[in-house]
Amino acid sequence: MIYGYNSPMDRNYDVKNGEPEEKILGVKDIGLAMAMGIGARNIPEIASKIRSGAGSLEIQFMGAGRGSAQGETPGMFGKYHRQALRELSKVSDVSLTTHASVGIPGLAGQDQQGNFSDEQRRMALDEVNRAIEFAADTALGGSVVIHTGEFQRPISEEPWAEGGKKFSGFDEEPEKAVIRVVNKKTGQVLTQIRKNEEVSRPVWLKNKNDKYINYDGEVVSRGERVPVFNKEKGIFEVEDKGWESFVDEAKEMTKEEREKRKKLGKDFDEERDTVTPEEAFLIATTEGQARIARGWALNYSEGLDRDFEALKLLKEEKRILQERLKTMSEDEKWKITNRLKEIEQGTGGRRDGIKDLEMSINARQEMVTGQLQQAEDQKRLGENVISAKKYALEKSFNGYALSGMHAMEETKKKNLEKPLFITMENIFPESYGGHPEELKKLVLDSRKKMAEMLMEKGRSESEAKQLAETHIKATLDVGHINLWRKYFKGSNKEFDKWILNQTEDLAKSKIIGNVHLADNFGYQDEHLAPGQGNAPIKDMIKILKKHGYKGAYTVECGSSATTDASYFHGMMKTWEYLGSPVYSMGAARDGLPPAQWQNIQHSYFGQTYPPSFVFGAYSPSNEWTLWSNVPME
Repeated sequence: MIYGYNSPMDRNYDVKNGEPEEKILGVKDIGLAMAMGIGARNIPEIASKIRSGAGSLEIQFMGAGRGSAQGETPGMFGKYHRQALRELSKVSDVSLTTHASVGIPGLAGQDQQGNFSDEQRRMALDEVNRAIEFAADTALGGSVVIHTGEFQRPISEEPWAEGGKKFSGFDEEPEKAVIRVVNKKTGQVLTQIRKNEEVSRPVWLKNKNDKYINYDGEVVSRGERVPVFNKEKGIFEVEDKGWESFVDEAKEMTKEEREKRKKLGKDFDEERDTVTPEEAFLIATTEGQARIARGWALNYSEGLDRDFEALKLLKEEKRILQERLKTMSEDEKWKITNRLKEIEQGTGGRRDGIKDLEMSINARQEMVTGQLQQAEDQKRLGENVISAKKYALEKSFNGYALSGMHAMEETKKKNLEKPLFITMENIFPESYGGHPEELKKLVLDSRKKMAEMLMEKGRSESEAKQLAETHIKATLDVGHINLWRKYFKGSNKEFDKWILNQTEDLAKSKIIGNVHLADNFGYQDEHLAPGQGNAPIKDMIKILKKHGYKGAYTVECGSSATTDASYFHGMMKTWEYLGSPVYSMGAARDGLPPAQWQNIQHSYFGQTYPPSFVFGAYSPSNEWTLWSNVPME
C-alpha cells in the first residue's frame, strides 16, 4: 500500500472488506522445529536457520538409545556442542526448546506386543531424563516435549465419544471394539475382549427380590452363588451373555466393593475401585474356571478315603501274614504265600491289591492336587485382573511425575535462569493422550502425583502443588488435534467449532506450556505449513493469546523439505499466513543462492499464480504492467 491507496494485490489488503489484515504473530514470535538428523545435523546447520529468521528453535531428537546419523540423540552432543548452542542462542537472542525422542510412545511402558513392561518404561524415562539434562545445558530451562500415546484404545468407548455418536474409529466400532485386560502384577495382556462376542455363563439361582440364594433358599454373597439345576433335564442351566450383561455385572461388583470398603473403613476411589465391564468379564471367567477345577478335584477325590482304608487293611494283613510265615511249617507256607501274592497284586479284577491301590491313589492325588492348584491359580488371576486403561494410566502418572521431579532438580542444581518443565504433547487420535480431554487429565493427574511425592519429602501442600504446576505442562499440537476431523460425526463447520471449544478449555485450564504449529487436511499428520491445510490455526492462536499464553510457537513444516524449494519455505509461508509484513529472506539459505531481483516473494515470476503483494513506486503506476498489458487499478 502506498500514499494511502489500497491495492487488491497489496499484502495488507483484505479481500472481504478492503481493510488491513490482523497480524496474528510476528516473525520474532514464530519458532522452527529442527529434527536432528533430518532437518539439521550439526551446529552450523542449526545456525543457518537462525540466520534465516527463526524466532526460536525447538531441537527435536529423532533417535532413541544409541544415536545414528538419521536418528540423533542428546548423547551425541558433548560439552563443546552444548556450549556452542548456548552461546549461539544468547548472541542471536533466539530461545531454545527441546523435544525428547519421538520414539517414546508415552510413559506407560507399552511394548510392540501391547504388554506393559518395567524395562520399556525405564528406557522411556531415561530418554526423557537425558533430554531434560540437554535442555538444562543448552536452553537453560524451558519446555521439554514428550509424546503421549500411552496405549491404544477404542475411540468410541471413551465418554467424550458419546458411544460413537460424536467420534468413532470406524462405523461398527461401538459394537466391535476390542478392549484389553492385563495382569496388575506383571503388566501382561491376559485377554482381548471384543464387544460383540457372546459367552456361555451359568444361570444363577435368585429369589423374587433378585438376591442370590443357595439351594436351601438362604441369601448368599455373589461369591457363594449357585447355578440353577434343571430337574427335568438333569443338568445345570447355562445361557449366552453379551457385553451388556457384563456392564450390569460390573455395576453389581462395584456396589459390593463399595460396601466392603465402607465396612472396613477404607476410602473408595471412583476411578481405581470401580469395576469395568472388561474386568467383570474376566473375573467371571476365572471364577468359572476355578469352579470347574474344584469340581474335578472333588470328582477325583471321591472314594479316596475308602481306598486309603483298604490299603491300610491290606498292608496290615500283609504284615501279620509275613510274621506268621516265619513260624509255619513248610507244608503250610504255600497258603500264606498265595495270599500274600493276592494282597500284593490283587485277585484278577475282583479286588485290587496293594500295587493297584497305590497306583490309583497316586494318580488321583496328582489329579486332585493339579486341579486344586489350577483353581488357586484362577482365583489369584481373578484377583489381579485390571483393565489396560487403569493399569497404564497409573504407570503414566507416576512416570510423568518422576520426569517433573527431574526437571525441578535440574533447575535447582544448575541454577537455571528459567524453570525446566516437561510438556506432554497430544499425539495421534488412535492412542490415549491424543484427545484434548485425555491430555488435560494426564497433566492434572501427573501434577497430583508429583505433589504427593513432594509432600512425602516434607514440602507443604501449597508449595508441592505450585512446583508441580511449574514443572509439568502440555504441548498443544494444532495439527494433531485436527486429525480428529476424520473420526468426527458431523460437518466440517461443526468440527471447527469443537476444536476451538477444546482449545478454549485447555487455555482456560492454564496447562499449556508449548505450542506446535502444523497443518493437514484431517487425515494424516503431513506437517504442512500453517495455512496450507484446513485446521483453524489463526482462531486457535487468538484463543491462546486471549487467555494469556506467552510461550513458544514452533512450526513443524517437514513437507516443505520435499514439496518446496527448501525446508525454510514452510517458515516463510507461516509468516505470510499469520500476517507478518516480512515473509521472505534475501540471504542464502538451505544450500540455495542469495535471492535475486526477480525473486519476488517465493520467486513467483514464471508461476501460474500471483504474489501476495506488490511493492515500491511501481504500484499502482502504469510504468509496471502485466504481460497482457492490462492496466492496474
